Amino acid sequence: MGFLIIGFVLLFVLTTLPSIWTKYILNKHRKPHPDIPGTGLQFADHLVNKFNLDVKVEETDQGDHYDPIDKAVRISSANAHSNSLTAITTVAHEIGHALQHQEGYEPLMERTALVERAAIMQKFASGALLVTPVLIAVVHTPLIGIITFGAGFIAMGVPVIIHLSTLKVEFDASFERALPLLKKGEYLNHSDQRKAKKILFACAMTYVAASLSSLFNLWKWLKAIKR
Repeated sequence: MGFLIIGFVLLFVLTTLPSIWTKYILNKHRKPHPDIPGTGLQFADHLVNKFNLDVKVEETDQGDHYDPIDKAVRISSANAHSNSLTAITTVAHEIGHALQHQEGYEPLMERTALVERAAIMQKFASGALLVTPVLIAVVHTPLIGIITFGAGFIAMGVPVIIHLSTLKVEFDASFERALPLLKKGEYLNHSDQRKAKKILFACAMTYVAASLSSLFNLWKWLKAIKR
């Protein structure tokens, strides 16, 4: 019991604190920057033209992200019309994903394919778990247990695989593309480059936290199955 309590406390710390810290860092650098001439949308358009990217830039209320299916860099309203350090750094990160796509960066392609397959697999898993109680009542066979285990493993295991595959893609977009892009283009001074690195690192920690959380959920499910 003590080990379980420690595990839950550790999980809380590892999954909650990074999120709190990330919000703090992002908000800290959201104020207008006197040395940055354009907004997030303008910066995104500039980078798309500079690197000849075959993508569109859109404002969204769904959070900043790159959509490899629609080939769209989507910038949140908070960053689209701001010239804050948070806005510019976030845009550089999303453009980093577009550069990955242009290059044919294999981990991004694999993650995109995995996400598409995962949606189908999880629909199957949800359906299987939904009808399992009915099948158990009607059909008495060990096969039902196998189906239930398989469906549960898909439901709990697929998110783990997706989160783990996301880590490499996100770290590469931030530290191998966004930071060099900001430095080589001299869009930020040396002091702001250090702040941008902190912003990217804080955001990266949320992906690490999500991966740890999904691993812990899978571990709890496997532990419950053994009982």
